[in-house]
Amino acid sequence: MKSSAWISVAVLASAAIAAAAWWFMRNGDNAATYRTAAIERGALQAVVSSSGTINPVRQVSVGSQVSGQIVEMFADFNTEVKKGQLIARLDPQVFEYKVRQAGADLEAARAAVVNAQAGAVAAAANVSKAQLDADNARRDLARKEDLLAQAFISQAEFETARNLSGTLGEALKVTQAQLAVARAQVTSAQAAVKQREAALAQAKVDLERTEIRSPVDGIVIKRSVDVGQTVAASLQAPELFIIARNLSDMQVEAAIDEADVARVHTGQRVTFTLDAVPGRTLEGRVEQIRKAALSAQNVVTYTVIIPFDNPGNSLLPGMTANVRIVVDTRENVLKVPNAALRVRIAGVEPAQAAASAAQAASAVPAGVAAAAGGDGPANGAAGRPLRAARDPRAAPGGRQTTRGRIYLLGDDGRPVAYGVRLGIGDGLWTELVVAPGSAEAGVLKEGAKVIVGVDAPEASRRPRSPF
Repeated sequence: MKSSAWISVAVLASAAIAAAAWWFMRNGDNAATYRTAAIERGALQAVVSSSGTINPVRQVSVGSQVSGQIVEMFADFNTEVKKGQLIARLDPQVFEYKVRQAGADLEAARAAVVNAQAGAVAAAANVSKAQLDADNARRDLARKEDLLAQAFISQAEFETARNLSGTLGEALKVTQAQLAVARAQVTSAQAAVKQREAALAQAKVDLERTEIRSPVDGIVIKRSVDVGQTVAASLQAPELFIIARNLSDMQVEAAIDEADVARVHTGQRVTFTLDAVPGRTLEGRVEQIRKAALSAQNVVTYTVIIPFDNPGNSLLPGMTANVRIVVDTRENVLKVPNAALRVRIAGVEPAQAAASAAQAASAVPAGVAAAAGGDGPANGAAGRPLRAARDPRAAPGGRQTTRGRIYLLGDDGRPVAYGVRLGIGDGLWTELVVAPGSAEAGVLKEGAKVIVGVDAPEASRRPRSPF
């Protein structure tokens, strides 16, 4: 009995010792480790990245104003052409017939003018004859009126003479009206001649338009038609060729997202690379920001034009450019790795940061024990919230800044949260805006170690036993 009791006690003691050892080992395994990086000082450039397409600065789309079938082609891709040079021809047969018809109509109109003029001459002769007859009748009436007064003729003879004079006077008016009509017909016939001349000129122009000619000096970079193809120009001129005036002057047409376009301005420096020419970086400047928005799959973009020189015509239209527009530059500023801004450590929150800051007081210079935080990152050792994010001096010149949080390690290895103001970033680093002479300037300085990652405790990575 006694020996069995001692055995039980020994077993319990061994179990207690094993449990204690496991507990201490567990606490050691659960201690997280932190990866750190240094706050640096240097230059930063804020850029807007996008992609675009290379196109000639000046290019002309050549179309056709008439419909027809292509019967001849005189230019192909990469053909150098001069202004006025024939590059294609449509079937002219239909338009030649229209020219002939318009010419025949013009001749008929001119003959009608001659006919109308002859009618006007005849009407004028009738007016002259009627005028003579009317004048003779008036003179005869005057004589007979004198003879009637002397009783040499009868009243009936006098009245006959008076009626004849009136009739011939009205006949004169009729012939005068006929002359006016004849002259109007001449004018109408002359107007018809002008119409036919215009129709003939239009037919000749359409015939000339069957010959497609280059409007500028340049090089053909696109051909959309071939011999035998029918061109229909009923509503708009179809595109037959695209001619680039000068491949030495090119431009990048970059699509900038609506979220970034407000930061882009004319004159800003641009660098871009090409997939077709790896390792080569070209430069330009923003020349134009087109205000017409483009929407594709609910993404709104604006086209930004960036001209550049293309010596030797080595770069070709249509190449894809990877564009970086420098929208802001800072020299000799503090910068923190972007990874540090993404770190979030559970348990180090605004309400709990005072204790951590107190433990790290030895790492904080005198007068900075209350430094850190803004709207809620860490509190100081005395429990006062940090004011770095609210300090107007933290944004020199009134430029816009944003709020952020970073974590520094205290002497005891525990993290301390600091609220900070952030300026521009380049994708890898972000400007840390700290007012010179402020309390936090003694902590947030060049060389200070910030946490950029947290490694999981060893115990959480160890595979668990199924037993």
